Amino acid sequence: MKSILIIGMGRFGHHLAQNFLEHEHDVMIVDENEEKLEDMVPYATSTRIGDCTKEEVLKSIGIRNFDVVFVCIGTNFQSSLEITSLVKEMGAKRVISKATRDIQAKFLLRNGADEVIYPEKDIAEKWAERYSLDNIFDYIDLPGAFGIYEMPPLKEWVGKSIRESDIAAKYKVSILGIKKPNEEEMRVMPGADYVIRDTDHLMVMAGNEVAERILEENRKRFVK
Repeated sequence: MKSILIIGMGRFGHHLAQNFLEHEHDVMIVDENEEKLEDMVPYATSTRIGDCTKEEVLKSIGIRNFDVVFVCIGTNFQSSLEITSLVKEMGAKRVISKATRDIQAKFLLRNGADEVIYPEKDIAEKWAERYSLDNIFDYIDLPGAFGIYEMPPLKEWVGKSIRESDIAAKYKVSILGIKKPNEEEMRVMPGADYVIRDTDHLMVMAGNEVAERILEENRKRFVK
């Protein structure tokens, strides 16, 4: 369990808080507008009304007590920049700030942000990637030209165990999990003796070029 501070409760801040709470983390949410906090009061670990551009407000929160501080100010970049700088100066362990443009990201990184996120840009890239590739059910981007792909198995893998198909050696990929039709839970890190079925969805971690090659082979399979 981690201790999370989220400053700014716009749409992204709300979604972030809800997801952290679902994973049973301690979440404090802060916004200067009380109305933005109302619907989260029953769920958040704690809430605070305040202007985080003021040092006294941040000092009262206890910045050093949190594992991660998210600065999710969306409409006022000057405030986002000031808050990012202040929380880092006050000893925040890790500061992650929201940006909408590259120039904003540069200023945030120079002024204390350990990482910058682009919610709209990241979502757009994910969906563009997903729908640019045939025979892919889902996709998660990873650093360094890698990704996690949910895909059907190649025809040559079906009916063979993971060991027999020799997927890791031949394709330089790792099977992280298996999703089966009509089953909510995923089989995580299947053993080498697991026999691959035609209806399986494989969760595969691979380099993007390798994954595209596998997906192209799969496309030929479905076209025929």
